[in-house]
Amino acid sequence: MAQPFDICIRGAGIVGRTLALLLARDRLRVALVADAAHASTADDLRAYALNTASRNLLESLRCWPDAEHATAVQQMHVWGDKGGEVTFNATEQNAAALAWIVDVPALEARLGEAVRYQPMIEIVSAPVEATLTAVCEGKASATRAELGIDFDSLPYHQHAIATRLVCEKPHGQVARQWFADGEILAFLPLQGDAGNSVAVVWSVQEARAAELQALSPEDFAQALQVASHGALGALTLDGPRGAWPLHKAQARKWIVQQGSRSWVLAGDAAHTVHPLAGQGLNLGLGDAAELAQVLHARDYWRSVADSKLLRQYERSRKTALLAVGGATDGLQQLFARDDATWQGLRNWGMRGFERSGLVKSWVARQAMGLETIR
Repeated sequence: MAQPFDICIRGAGIVGRTLALLLARDRLRVALVADAAHASTADDLRAYALNTASRNLLESLRCWPDAEHATAVQQMHVWGDKGGEVTFNATEQNAAALAWIVDVPALEARLGEAVRYQPMIEIVSAPVEATLTAVCEGKASATRAELGIDFDSLPYHQHAIATRLVCEKPHGQVARQWFADGEILAFLPLQGDAGNSVAVVWSVQEARAAELQALSPEDFAQALQVASHGALGALTLDGPRGAWPLHKAQARKWIVQQGSRSWVLAGDAAHTVHPLAGQGLNLGLGDAAELAQVLHARDYWRSVADSKLLRQYERSRKTALLAVGGATDGLQQLFARDDATWQGLRNWGMRGFERSGLVKSWVARQAMGLETIR
């Protein structure tokens, strides 16, 4: 007779695989449902900004990519649309880096290899019965819908356009971001310390996104060069362009109980935030770490489906989401206003923040995962 599973994880993306590995360390038997929607290829253009907390978590699982695929960010420069400017520096925070820009295919390959060699994890092609089911299927989660959980979504009426660039000048391990005319453009350094390649995320209005997508590669690169004020010289596209609509969303409840079995949401199945602060995957990995820790610390007589444990996880992660989601949403709304009064106000605020000392340092450490809000 086959041994029953303690936990079934629906969704084999980065959050799902990380959670599986964390639970397997505690000798919990895990079924990980393979999800073709999360498969990546060598030309996958996605890259994530991961903070120190996320790096420490992945290193503990021996899944951190090599330096070529995890570029350290030593500085971050942010420009407003009327003279405002903010600079963050890893040296000022006594940190190895502000963040690391990680290639998705490299990270998923490391996680996939670790999962294959973990005997407590079994890859399955369809959901199986388990005491606890963790839903890590992403923002379009079918299981969340089947459970009847409302997913409150606030559209930003923007699309994010992502691609890769080869730049005339090296990036110098600097992440750059421009807020202008209601748009947000980010250049994220890639290919190691001396690289001259960047990942691009350009958040623009829906109509503008269609116009930019219709441009030739050369004209699109020229538009990026203008929007970035020539900071890295001449630009050449180095991959396809992808685009997706932006929303702020949150599930109304993250746990469901039916008899002795429970379901719990994590990652984008539970929440999404605007990409302007690069915190989406950090939040998802934080969910995995918190859920694993709550189950690890449970009394020996408590089931992994115990409602007290799962409510503890839900409270903790909703608090973290409130801080990060509120900050990113506030920034997006502030810079989406294009009248002169708001331009002056927000850029005055940026200049004041740049001189704020301890406040600026605290915000930086929050983003780096070195401080915890509970």
